[in-house]
Amino acid sequence: MRNKPLLQMGVAAAIAIAIGIALALSISWFPADASTQASHIHTLYDVLLIVSVPIFVLVETVILFSVWKFRMKPGEEEKDGPPIHGNTRLEVVWTAIPAILLVSLCGYAYSVLRSNEKTHPGAMVVNVTERQFAFEFGYPAAGGKQILSSDLYLPKGRPVVFHLRSFDVIHSFFVPQFSVKLDAVPGITTTLRVTPTRLGNYPAECTELCGAGHSLMRAPVHVVTPTAFRAWLGHQKPGGPPPVGAPPPAALNSGVPGYASGTGGASGSGGSTG
Repeated sequence: MRNKPLLQMGVAAAIAIAIGIALALSISWFPADASTQASHIHTLYDVLLIVSVPIFVLVETVILFSVWKFRMKPGEEEKDGPPIHGNTRLEVVWTAIPAILLVSLCGYAYSVLRSNEKTHPGAMVVNVTERQFAFEFGYPAAGGKQILSSDLYLPKGRPVVFHLRSFDVIHSFFVPQFSVKLDAVPGITTTLRVTPTRLGNYPAECTELCGAGHSLMRAPVHVVTPTAFRAWLGHQKPGGPPPVGAPPPAALNSGVPGYASGTGGASGSGGSTG
């Protein structure tokens, strides 16, 4: 073994790679999947980890072995290293392999992006209007009206297309368990697609610094059964825009300028915050 440095490095690297991949995949990097898009993205990250760990380990193994094996000894401070001519074959290999790897990973990432952005037949449209510092969710109803709510209700298993708008500054719409987010930009409508797959209650958050009340800009998200969603929607009345600028309940008594105790707020049963 002492006369075979490449074998030594190979054995050490193989052990480190096995341990590194096991550790990387055992860590919960994300919240539990609650959408089809989240599952795609988390699988992509697992693939990136499986590819990245061996590259990191191999590079570090060569560096550490070289530092140990070829380190300068006392009395060699003025000594030059041996002249080494380039190895064309090696240079071609270590250029071609990373290039192929990068193109393959970029192609896979692009396929995930295209899959997540695909609009599925029968998708439900939800209009998301954002303002400082609240969310408003609109469900298109008959007669060109909308059912407005401060809580977001979604049926499990049904594709949803969100149309994002902002009334003032740049905001964003992000539900961590869905693993997708997008900015809401004044003057334009942006589109985000999600298919919920897990029942539960989650937070919707703004992830753009939009003002003094940014940290309070959150809204409840409820993923319910299709039957429960139809029952909830059937009890709502269309029309009647919410008060502009009304804060979400979490903003009350927060000390944020303009948010006086006892003003604004709305329930998730048809009420809205602006």
